[in-house]
Amino acid sequence: MQIEKAKRLSGIGEYYFSQKLREIDTLNQQGKNIINLGIGSPDLPPHPSVIGVLQQEAAKPNVHAYQSYKGSPVLRNAIAHWYASWYNVQLNPDTEILPLIGSKEGIMHICMTYLNEGDQVLIPNPGYPTYSSAVKLAGGVPVYFELTEANGWEPDFDALEQMDLSKVKLMWVNYPQMPTGKLPSAHLFERLVAFGIQHGILICHDNPYSFILNDHPQSLLSVPGAKEVVIELNSLSKSQNMAGWRVGMICAAKERVDEILTFKSNMDSGMFLPIQLAAAAALGLGKDWYDEVNAVYRLRREKVFELLNALNCTYSKDQVGMFVWAKIPAGVKDGYELSDRVLYNNNVFITPGGIFGSAGNGYIRISLCGSIDKFDTAIGRIKN
Repeated sequence: MQIEKAKRLSGIGEYYFSQKLREIDTLNQQGKNIINLGIGSPDLPPHPSVIGVLQQEAAKPNVHAYQSYKGSPVLRNAIAHWYASWYNVQLNPDTEILPLIGSKEGIMHICMTYLNEGDQVLIPNPGYPTYSSAVKLAGGVPVYFELTEANGWEPDFDALEQMDLSKVKLMWVNYPQMPTGKLPSAHLFERLVAFGIQHGILICHDNPYSFILNDHPQSLLSVPGAKEVVIELNSLSKSQNMAGWRVGMICAAKERVDEILTFKSNMDSGMFLPIQLAAAAALGLGKDWYDEVNAVYRLRREKVFELLNALNCTYSKDQVGMFVWAKIPAGVKDGYELSDRVLYNNNVFITPGGIFGSAGNGYIRISLCGSIDKFDTAIGRIKN
């Protein structure tokens, strides 16, 4: 029997990594032993104390029921304290924080909450592909603004001001930027907030990488007046090595949280309480935790630089986050060509920059989620 798919899926392809992982699995079945350096899935465990809290709490008989749609007060208070301690942002844990089952679902929640058919959304190019797919699924229209190396991978506000913004309702940004690893310049956050206020556009800031290889985490909500126009997503996936646990959050003004909760409460039945309590413990970890994690990533980043040198790529050493973004050498058509060449000739998978938008065609991205031995093996394969 053939059933027609919903029209909302038109123009939305399968997520690139979903398709590519199947191809890699096929190659592995052929004995290729592919080294996957493409996906940013942390391979390090959470802090032992966090796992201990999960084990202790999960063993209790009274923690297995449905939970509040707004999350446990323990977790919301932990998030508020984390924001105050690290970002110097004051949040009301009762009204301005909404825990999520991973921040990726928050992207969809925001789009479904605010977009009507035909509403436009500003999306960075290059940028996280989920922004575009969520906008399309919600009936919105993506309007891409190009980020360039010459402009520091930041929006060209002069160009944005020349556009017809009358139908634009949301703008997606994320700094440290993914995939380029660019930190925000000194005044970027102030300009984003001012732009949102001037044009009545909600600025949606996706902020999962602020602690990785960065000693000065920043929140867009730290800008005076930001709560008027900013919704910030954050996550424990990268900063706490808890990607598979699916713990994220929306931080925003009470009105925004209430509006998004209207949609979210119809989509899930809350998060497992022991996971919330363990997440609260993770958010209470001190500077030593972040220093330890970043020490590992710094060593790995040096290995990625060595690998990129072997590929004759160029890159900035000032990048932060969980990846390294690099320009392909002259004479190579695009990142897809280089990625495929390395995959089929050297049995190493690296991500073509073009999956993040047309502005990424001349680049590749390599994940830091792998052991030193893994990177050494990959380097050896490429040099040979």
